[in-house]
Order: sequence, then structure tokens, then C-alpha cells
Amino acid sequence: MSQCAIVGYPRVGSQRELKFWTEDYFKGRISAETLRQNAAGLRQEQWLVQQQNGIDCIPSNDFSFYDGVLDTACLLNAVPQPYRALGLGELDTYFAMARGYQGEAGDVKALAMRKWFNTNYHYMVPVLDDTAEIQLAGDKPFSEYEEALALGIRTKSVLLGPFTFLMLADYTGRRGRTDFVHSMVEAYTEIFERFNKLGAEWVQLDEPALVLDLGKEEIGLFRSLYTGLLAGRGGLKVLLQTYFGDIRDVYAEVAELGFDGIGLDFLEGKKSLDLIHSQGFPESTLLFAGIVNGKNVWRNDCEKTLRILNELSEYVPREQIVISTSCSLLHVPYTLENEQNMDSDIKGHLAFAREKLGELNELKSLFGDPEYRSDERYTANMALMLSKQGHADNAVREAAAGLTERDFTRLPAFEEREKVQREALHLPILPTTTIGSFPQTGDVKALRRKYRKGEITPEEYETGVKDKIAECIALQEELGLDVLVHGEYERNDMVEYFGENLAGFLFTQKGWVQSYGTRCVKPPIIRGDIKRTRPITVKYSAYAQSLTDRPVKGMLTGPVTILNWSFPREDISHRDMAYQIALGIREEVRDLEKSGIRIIQIDEAALKEKLPLRRGDWHEDYLEWAIPAFRLVHAVVKPATQIHTHMCYSEFEEIVQEIDAMDADVISFEASRSNLSIVDALYRAGFKTQVGPGVYDIHSPRVPGTDEIAEAIRKMLAKIKKEKLWINPDCGLKTRGEKETVPSLRNMVEAARRIRGEMER
Repeated sequence: MSQCAIVGYPRVGSQRELKFWTEDYFKGRISAETLRQNAAGLRQEQWLVQQQNGIDCIPSNDFSFYDGVLDTACLLNAVPQPYRALGLGELDTYFAMARGYQGEAGDVKALAMRKWFNTNYHYMVPVLDDTAEIQLAGDKPFSEYEEALALGIRTKSVLLGPFTFLMLADYTGRRGRTDFVHSMVEAYTEIFERFNKLGAEWVQLDEPALVLDLGKEEIGLFRSLYTGLLAGRGGLKVLLQTYFGDIRDVYAEVAELGFDGIGLDFLEGKKSLDLIHSQGFPESTLLFAGIVNGKNVWRNDCEKTLRILNELSEYVPREQIVISTSCSLLHVPYTLENEQNMDSDIKGHLAFAREKLGELNELKSLFGDPEYRSDERYTANMALMLSKQGHADNAVREAAAGLTERDFTRLPAFEEREKVQREALHLPILPTTTIGSFPQTGDVKALRRKYRKGEITPEEYETGVKDKIAECIALQEELGLDVLVHGEYERNDMVEYFGENLAGFLFTQKGWVQSYGTRCVKPPIIRGDIKRTRPITVKYSAYAQSLTDRPVKGMLTGPVTILNWSFPREDISHRDMAYQIALGIREEVRDLEKSGIRIIQIDEAALKEKLPLRRGDWHEDYLEWAIPAFRLVHAVVKPATQIHTHMCYSEFEEIVQEIDAMDADVISFEASRSNLSIVDALYRAGFKTQVGPGVYDIHSPRVPGTDEIAEAIRKMLAKIKKEKLWINPDCGLKTRGEKETVPSLRNMVEAARRIRGEMER
């Protein structure tokens, strides 16, 4: 009989327990020992749930206090000297790398943070400098294996593979990837030895970087790592786990190296099935078939899945096939059991992480039964798939189908608009602004909670929000910012808030998904055709503008980000969903302009998130509709209305020209954590759009000094014309506290004034 497995499991807990415990530790409310004990209890609960649901290959070491890549860096002794020099304990050094540190021990920024391939999860970027000495330096994988073993569960320990680690790392010295091969092989060999001593059967090495476009150099790196590594495995079985695509560039090498198990993605991996058809599959090797979607929440289609499994069984013996998830379940919510208010009919169409465990077990049983088509579970699933997931709106479909090139083209051209806007807005050189949100303090959350529970009237809620907006406007004027925002106090989340005002969206109570560290988001679910049902932001933006003579930005979330940060439908294309959303947001843009808002920011923070991992698919599969979807939103505004957008925590250098083609007037980027690398890319591309590369990192509580920000501005001015440069933080300030936000912004404004003064001398 076949087995079933998962790649990984959500770590935050069904009620986000880990988030709150970790934040309590940051605030000194609990000890490190209490944090560790609580985490151990959470891990044990998760292993038992998987065992009870029939999972045969249960992972361990997929847990993390902040990020798995950061865990690997610490395990391999890749802790840069500035963090070691703080002299903190192991856990606090770890968190200093994740969040930065400012205190008696010193002042260091956090490591860079980037998107994890094509997901909304973020990883901490390892740094390997000339002082780095790769060696085994921790015991986390082994201690967690022993924890599970004490429960009678023999797990497969999950580790980030050495190839992906080296591909993701930043190299700040003379040494590059190949210089670390020998020490990486030695470190992983020692890991294998430790597991052999513990009597472990399997170790899973995650190598998602194998699905990228790989050349001879990268393939050679992979081969050199694993030729040495597999020779030292002893009796331990090694599973090479890939996901987010197929491994067409390196499949032959993988098949030849002698892995005990190979995990392939048959959902996002376009060529995974073809590779097995054309090149075969190694004998005596288990195929971990990624067939249950680890990135979406819809119930698995048994007929479709079993068709693929049956086709696979023509080339791979059934007893060698392990039914698995396409990737870690980290990317979906924890369980539907928390959704007490959700209609049961809708609930029947969904499967979160815990429910996917049951789906895997069910598929294992059906796949092993030649008469599965008569099984009541199969027939029930067939009936479910035939029922409608959502609601159709013919008017919306006709509007999207009737779009022409004129709907995507803003007139006049950028250069002419730029002149008109300079005369209309009268902004200084190096205008200062923020990205949008201000801290969501306890009183803001309490106000929203009372309104949600019906403890205050709509009128009282609106008065409370307006009071916060008035405070925010007054603060920004006092700080001296040039372009203001209303603070977004009415918003729970930049996507969820808009989804609540668009038909076609479904919302959860506890559908939290980890984005980074302790930051969790609650993605909406798209279940029908989409349209705007009422004005969304106009009331609060217009009120904020009435309080000041300075321009206040209208703050919107763009269609691509709303789509990418939601769980999409599976019955229509991403293009169709993006255009439907864009038409709804376009109505909001028109109403903001009519209400007197002169600057409108349409955030596309997630533009690059779903960019295909292979360059050859960029335009055909994504950019040819994603860029027009953004243009569709703003092509209707007048020349004097300035359109901004914002992008963060991805590497945008490779699509700079496509970003320029979005035809916004101003684009702000995350930059401080990537050492301003985006600035060089903008310079090389001859970027026409005005830009605001972030001058300080808001995801750290650290307060940057005026000198530090001024130096960042000088570096930007070396590559960007002063008339094109805006001064702003990296991202919105929602997750920060007031105690670091106010001095940081004050220093930012002072730095901009200092540089303006230097220009005048």
C-alpha cells in the first residue's frame, strides 16, 4: 500500500500562539525558557495531529521561532561578526539577526529579508563573508527529532539543502559559492552522522532552488555538493525535496546521484510528469509525488489527482509512490475547525492544513483500491467538484471582456504629466512622505474590536477613526513631512479591507498564514466574480485632506497585490480575476479624484510575488496581464493627479523595465535591507519614473540616526537625479510602535532638510 507525507506544517499554531509567545518574549513578559517550553508543546501537538490523520512521513525541524533559512544559518555557524560581537545569548543573537538590535550591547541592522520564491512568505538572507566558517554549530534538528521520538513518532527531519542555502546567500567578501562547497559537505555529513547515531531513518533536504533556470555553473555546484554528501550518508535515507516548479535543468543529475527519495511538484511543475515519461525514474527510489496543493485552500479534486497518480504508476511502481503535498502547508491556514461562522456548504469546498492531512490519507486509500470509483468518498468528491464554488456576474464578465487598448493607456505621456504635476503640487526637492499606514496601537485595535462586537455604534466608531486621523495629520505636520497620509486606522489589512468592499470575496475568522517572523496575514478567498459594491476609502481620505493644506495621498491596494495575496479561484484565469479587481479599484480612483485627492497611491507590494520562477514564462504567463491590470486602474485620471505605487521585499532588478512600463508617476521600493541594490538597477535601466527607495528599515524596532539616513540619501543621489528622488521609509508603519516611529520619521525629515541645504551651498 502507498504511503502519504507532507513537506512541512504551519508553525504558528491554530490561534497564532507562537506569534504571541514570541512577542511576549520580545517585551520581557516571559522568559526564554518559557518560550521554549511553550514551543515544544506546540510541536508535540502538531506531530500527534499528523499521526492521528494517517500521515506516514511526519516532518520535524520544520518548526521555527522566526524563519527556517535563518535557523539553517545559525545551525551552520553562518552568524556574521557584528551579531557575534553583541555578546548576547544564542536566542537573542538569533533574534538580533532577524529584527536588528539597538541597546547596551551595540547597534546592528537586521539581515536582509526577501520573498521565498513565489510566495508571500519572507526569509532572512544569509550572509557569507570572508570570516565565515561553515561548520555544525547547533542541535535544533536533533533535539526536535528526539522530542518526536519520545512520543513514539519517528520523523523525517527537514533541513534546507546546501545548494539552496548557497544560492540564496549574499556574499560580501572575496569568496563565492564554490569556495564553501567543501565545508558545506563536511557540515552536512556531520549532520548525517548525528542522525545515524540517533537511529533516524529519513532526512529531507529541501532544494527549491533546483526549479530555477540553472546553467552549467549551478548544475556543477549541485553535483559537487551532493556527490560528496551522499557518499557520507551511512544508513540514513536522503529525500531530495523540490517544490514550486519542475527540475528540468537538473533532472538527469538528480536521477543519477542515488537519492533514496525524490520529491517533485506535479502542480506547479509543468514538466514534472513529462520528465518521468521521457527519462524514467530511478529504481528503488521513492517518488514523493506533490499532488495536494500546499498553496491554495480548495478541496482536492480526487478525479484529477488520481488520474495523474495512475499515469505516474505506468512509469513508477505504485509501491514506490508516496502521495504528498506540492510544498509545505506553511502557506495555508491552520484548520477549518476555527471557522465557526462559515456556512457549511462553503466550508465543504475548502481544506486548510489540518484538513489536507485527511485528504492525503483518503487519496492513499483510494489509490490503493482498484475499485475506487465506486467508493463513496470518491463519488462524494465528484459531486462536490460539480457544484458551483461561487457566484457569476454577467455584467462584470462583459465589462472585462470588452476592454480595449485605450482602457490601459494613460494620456498625456509621462514627461508631460511630470511638468503639470510639478506646477500643481509645488513640492520641494526631495519631498518626504511615508508609505501609508501608521502604527496600529492598542487603542486603535480596541476601537475596531468594540465595533466588531457591537459594543459601539457605527457613528461612535467613525468618530474614533476620525479622531485618530486628525492626530495623525497633526503629527505629520509637526514632523514636517511634505506629503501626508491618513494613517489607515480603519483597515485591518491592506488586502482584507479592500476585499470586504468587493463582491466575490470570502473571509475567515482565524485563517492566519505566516508572512514573516511574528507577522501573520489573513488572506481572503476569491469565490465569485468581483466588483466594487460601495466607495471604500473616499470618506476618510477626503476628511484627512480637509484638515491640511498639504497634499494627502489616497491609499489603495492594487489589483495584482489583491489577487496575489488572496487564495484565488481555480475555475477561471488569473488574468480574468486581475482585470475584474482592476475595474473595481478604478471606480475608487475616480471617486478619490472627484473628492479632491491630488495624489493617489495604488500599492503593488506583491507584483513580483507570482512572477514565474523561470524567465521564459515571465511575459506569456504573467507580465502580459499583470502590468496592464495596474495601468487599467489609473488610466482614467487627469494629468495633474499624481499616481504612486509601492513595492517591497522582492528583488526587482530583473524587471525594472517592466515596472517602468506600469506608467506610474512615482514608485517607492524597499531598499534599505538590500543595500540599495535597486538604485543601481534603476540607474542602469534609465528609469523614467520618479522613485522613493526606502531610506530606513521599518521591520526592525531600531531607530536610524539622521547621519545614517543622510548618507543613504547621498548614495541615492549619486545615481538618481534630485528631481526624481523621494524620501520615505521602506514600507508602511502599521507593525511598528509609536516610540520608534516618531523619532525615525523626525530623523528622516531632518536628513532630507540637511541634504537640501547641502545642495543650496
